Amino acid sequence: MTTVKYVVGPPGGDRVHHVNPDDVRIVLSRLPPEVSSRLRCVHFKDRSRGGRVHGYVTTRGRREITLCSLPPRISFTKSALHDGDSPEDFGARGTAWPTEAVRRFMLYSVFLHELGHLQEVRPDLSDPRRRYADERMAGEFAAYWRGVLWSQRFDHPDPVHNPPSA
Repeated sequence: MTTVKYVVGPPGGDRVHHVNPDDVRIVLSRLPPEVSSRLRCVHFKDRSRGGRVHGYVTTRGRREITLCSLPPRISFTKSALHDGDSPEDFGARGTAWPTEAVRRFMLYSVFLHELGHLQEVRPDLSDPRRRYADERMAGEFAAYWRGVLWSQRFDHPDPVHNPPSA
């Protein structure tokens, strides 16, 4: 398995990194190695454009993921979530999301979605826009692996790594 590098940049203003390299390592350790084999680096940056961008993949090389810092108190509307996701999936009810729900969303929706963009779906093509998973496929990838990971209890002191309890 390839070693993943982590680069943490300081967030600006009152924004915070809701997840850290240890959180990402736990998610990666739960996935088969072939799913994350292209991943070389995870950046934690302050480029959320007012909270509209949660994460992205560098287009050149498709080997690095960036997770963005967000305000300390945030809520996501249904339109800000990926297709099929709801606030209740991550443990949020009402307008202000609890920190635990934001962290769960960042790891098990945003990070898995961006990891989905690293998956080669047409390795025979040279155009990266068609070679790697598009938005729809990345969303399906995230939903699938979240379902797999949350289908069995994960013994960990941090409740973020399991689905929200009723």
